[in-house]
Amino acid sequence: MKKTLILLACAITLLVGCKKNSNENCNEKQFVYNVEKFADLEILRYEVPDFDSLSLQQKKLVYYLTEAALHGRDILYDQNCRYNLQIRNLLETIYTAPDGIVDRNSEDFKAFEVYLKRVWFSNGIHHHYAGDKFVPEFSREWFHRQATNPEWHYGAVGEDGEEGQKALAELMELEDVIFNPEILPKRVNQAAGEDLLLTSACNYYEQGITQAEAEAFYNAMADPSDTTPVMYGLNSRLERRDGQLVENVAKCDGHYGEKIQQIVYWLEKAAAVAENDQQKAVIEQLVEYYKSGDLRAFDEYSILWVEDLNSRVDFVNGFIETYGDPLGKKASWESIVNFKDLKATHRTELISQNAQWFEDNSPVAAEFKKPQVKGVSAKVITAAILAGDCYPSTPIGINLPNSDWIRHLHGSKSVTIQNITDAYDKAAEGNGFAEEFMWSDAEVQWAKKWGNMTDNLHTDLHECLGHASGRTLPGVSQDALKEHHSTLEEARADLFGLYYCADPKIVELGILTDPDAYKAEYYRYMMNGAMTQLSRIEPGNNIEEAHMRNRQLVANWVLEHAKDSRAVEFRKKDGKTYIVVNDYQELRKLFGQLLAEIQRIKSTGSYDEAKALVEKYAVKVDPELHKEVLERYSKLNIAPYKGFVNPVYVPEYEEDGVTIKDIKVTYTEGYAEQHLRYSREY
Repeated sequence: MKKTLILLACAITLLVGCKKNSNENCNEKQFVYNVEKFADLEILRYEVPDFDSLSLQQKKLVYYLTEAALHGRDILYDQNCRYNLQIRNLLETIYTAPDGIVDRNSEDFKAFEVYLKRVWFSNGIHHHYAGDKFVPEFSREWFHRQATNPEWHYGAVGEDGEEGQKALAELMELEDVIFNPEILPKRVNQAAGEDLLLTSACNYYEQGITQAEAEAFYNAMADPSDTTPVMYGLNSRLERRDGQLVENVAKCDGHYGEKIQQIVYWLEKAAAVAENDQQKAVIEQLVEYYKSGDLRAFDEYSILWVEDLNSRVDFVNGFIETYGDPLGKKASWESIVNFKDLKATHRTELISQNAQWFEDNSPVAAEFKKPQVKGVSAKVITAAILAGDCYPSTPIGINLPNSDWIRHLHGSKSVTIQNITDAYDKAAEGNGFAEEFMWSDAEVQWAKKWGNMTDNLHTDLHECLGHASGRTLPGVSQDALKEHHSTLEEARADLFGLYYCADPKIVELGILTDPDAYKAEYYRYMMNGAMTQLSRIEPGNNIEEAHMRNRQLVANWVLEHAKDSRAVEFRKKDGKTYIVVNDYQELRKLFGQLLAEIQRIKSTGSYDEAKALVEKYAVKVDPELHKEVLERYSKLNIAPYKGFVNPVYVPEYEEDGVTIKDIKVTYTEGYAEQHLRYSREY
């Protein structure tokens, strides 16, 4: 989709280290960012600086929006797989069994605990990034004994009669889903030549509905003459009733109705303490959309939201991103609550104020450029809460809305989440990664000096200008590139950011002081896209996730087209493979050429060319290089994925016990403690 979540694979994750700190005393002067590490994951905390500088009204607004965010948690679990909520409930029930019932010192229990923590991290039983189903490292026999323990058992399992037999059958079905690798192996399947719906575990379509049926259903709804088309299917589940396909729409009295009613309750409380009338109108329109489920109402909300530039507190709440649907139609539920970082926003304001200059001077063909860039706004924000598809793994940048026609007529809003990137930086110490994978000490020192700054700049350019740039030709559908849209949209925005990181305009604006600083980002991007992101892929697998495909596409295309100039190349040293950049300005030209090509493909809606580009450069993995990267990476003891526990907001009341006099933020809640509380309360 048009809006992009810049996941951490593309940036800081692989360049930072892991302090060996405890998670205690987090409210003392020395904030401790590291919480715990397990499997391929590390859990961190993020601080919410300047929360106390907000007015009481703004604090209430943040608190109410936070509650609205957390009440949508179970929606995402259900969207990711129809068994997720049952499995999570079963796992948590065993995990919290009374002492003496479960042997917590056994190897099976320790493996079970890691499995549960992975389910929490991924909002289900499939890896949050790769999409493959987890392989339990505890036995099915052990697991079955825990659930059927005669002293304590799960639900009605073990009871006599029909109810007990039914509960046992349900338990056995859940065990099959957990332990049988052939059942629902992939959350989102993008393999060419397969029915993407029948082979995906995600729950946006009723089991048995084929890809051809779904595509025909939505193609019939589209009106090519509509200049303001809604994003059909965004907030619904496609189901079969009496032999006919129908949409089960998410709304207060429809799909996910109980959860949405709670979201609406807290949104209405937020509207009552809005900072201004414009923000109040935004929240009230979102409530109207949740009550009706009408996508026209969602478009009206999106317009109001993108035009609200005066409020300091802001939020995203709803069915937004379509990465979890193999057809790219249906959106996962997410929310993030934030407020503007007033000092850091100056950088993004400079970029957005010059949006037309960047558009006019891009290497894209004139017919595919926007003659007038409208409504591009950008800011740096402080995240206050992460929820749904933004939690525990979160973006570091956001650009919304997704609708092409709204972006064209009303503009877009871009953010960089500064306190999240700060948490990655401050949680990290040197871990040997740069020394292991960078060609020489020159690249290592350049990364240390400029890496963080140029990475943030690339995120700013990607979000603020990259997604806001270019235009599709009249009559070209937003869905023309189908399953390859997300990959190419991310590549397009990345390339826009890369091209302009090296432009003298950035130095002229005072954003960078050294005209060669961009080299740190160029080297990191090529190294990550061509090599080091492979540390996240299991041996023998192809690349499925859109952001990873995007980065490999860019790197592999550039490497192939640089063979004559040798601007960038693979080179061996001491038996190890490295990326070597010989000519950074030539590399920039190649980024520009690919940007122009991808923009042409998007603008013309050329599906066949999109498919050919993705399948040639983005999907397949070189097995020998992959093996080498995994071996080198394993010696560093770095968790390739990172996520967060949220802060906790605690209202303080007047003597009447009703009137809020202040809201405090605390950081002491642990990872398991937080997820168990969320399961109880939300």
